[in-house]
Amino acid sequence: MRSLWLQEALARDGETDAAPLVGDERADVCVVGGGYVGLWTALRIKEIDPSVDVAVVEGDVCGGGASGRNGGFVLTWWPKFASLAKLGGIDEARRLCRASAAGVESIGAFCADNGIDAGFHMDGYVWAATNQSQMGDWRPMIDGLARYGEQPFEELPPREIAARTGSPVHVGGAFERTAAIVQPALLARGIRRVALERGIRIFERSPMTALDRADAAPGGGPGPLVRTAQGTVRAGRVVLAMNAWAVRFAEIRRRVLVIGSDVVATAPVPDRLTEIGWTDGMSIADSRYLVHYYRTTDDGRIAFGKGGGRLAIGGRVGAGFEGEAPYAAEAEKGLRRTYPMLDDVPVTHRWTGPIDRTRSGLPVFGSLGGSPDVVYGVGFSGNGVGPSFVAGRILASMALGRSDEWSSCPLVEYRPARWPPEPVRFVGGSLVKHALLRIERAQDAGDTPSPVATGIVRLAPTGIVPMRVRT
Repeated sequence: MRSLWLQEALARDGETDAAPLVGDERADVCVVGGGYVGLWTALRIKEIDPSVDVAVVEGDVCGGGASGRNGGFVLTWWPKFASLAKLGGIDEARRLCRASAAGVESIGAFCADNGIDAGFHMDGYVWAATNQSQMGDWRPMIDGLARYGEQPFEELPPREIAARTGSPVHVGGAFERTAAIVQPALLARGIRRVALERGIRIFERSPMTALDRADAAPGGGPGPLVRTAQGTVRAGRVVLAMNAWAVRFAEIRRRVLVIGSDVVATAPVPDRLTEIGWTDGMSIADSRYLVHYYRTTDDGRIAFGKGGGRLAIGGRVGAGFEGEAPYAAEAEKGLRRTYPMLDDVPVTHRWTGPIDRTRSGLPVFGSLGGSPDVVYGVGFSGNGVGPSFVAGRILASMALGRSDEWSSCPLVEYRPARWPPEPVRFVGGSLVKHALLRIERAQDAGDTPSPVATGIVRLAPTGIVPMRVRT
């Protein structure tokens, strides 16, 4: 089952699939993955050097993975300023956060310049509290940024937050101006069209079955070989832009925890949204770890997502992350609690997808096995739509062997803390997830969470629970 976004995009664009990879091909750069990161990387390579021959190999259709299933929030890295500063210092954290903010605007400009009607609306983002235990979680971030003269967020009075979001459940929040929403699959399909127009070869429905690295020889040799069921691509460099599916590689597996996120969408009710006052393209997320995130659509729906779904075991991102959302009931419960006045509006679509989470919450870029001939970017941790634009710059510079501000940024070749090995990771992660659900239900009801649930969460490794445990 496709997401609402991809159903709409495929019905609207009327394009046939690109041909699958059949036979043996050669390319200067082969990008594995036809989502945002892969396509932005391919376009950036062509921008730097139009003579470079770039081929993109996609297992489904472009936008069939995370790029066509997410909530469509186009956000910045400002909430991660402190983490970036730990990696590379204050100046570099400021540069990367500003680059991510510029990336939000660049995505909007790209759509306008290339005639991509992807529902891009730059109406800001609200980091909300939906119960009293969440109040003020944004203040340490705001205060920390203010010490360095940066003020991307402002705290808004509870009454204003409730009025602008159309929900009395919102008891407080902070507003970031430089944020947008987009219909994510329409964006992915639009980038795909532009990539084809600029001479990038795309092979769809061609999942990579193997990557031969034995022939990769820095400074010489024939280069790595990407294999699919019906063909191969021999390339000078390979870029792995596979998001959660990159955990098939042992070097990446312990760096990333794959966990599902589930989304439901209502029937269109534009008049009802006008009645409650939610009339713009503001995106909203609350402060719980198993986050609720929600936005409206151009035809008047609410798309409401919930993090903390199915956990992947080891390197297997299989059928459990496809089709209808296994935790749709939890997402719908959050929707009904947040917008009780819309309780009669039916949910018409439900879908799921995997999120590749690092313990730092920041993506990591590197070279597989230490060879510069195979580079990767992974670990977007639920915030990939906006940062994918910057990721394209980083991976393009790495793929072209350039020494610049992107290939040398602190996100390249850093070593995020590893997750525990299996089966400890799966068993422990499941225990923590269910404990968090119990804590959140108690907090929503205004009750004190149970000591057992709180104790389990407090024993969790850093990164599984990035915010304080509220009791």
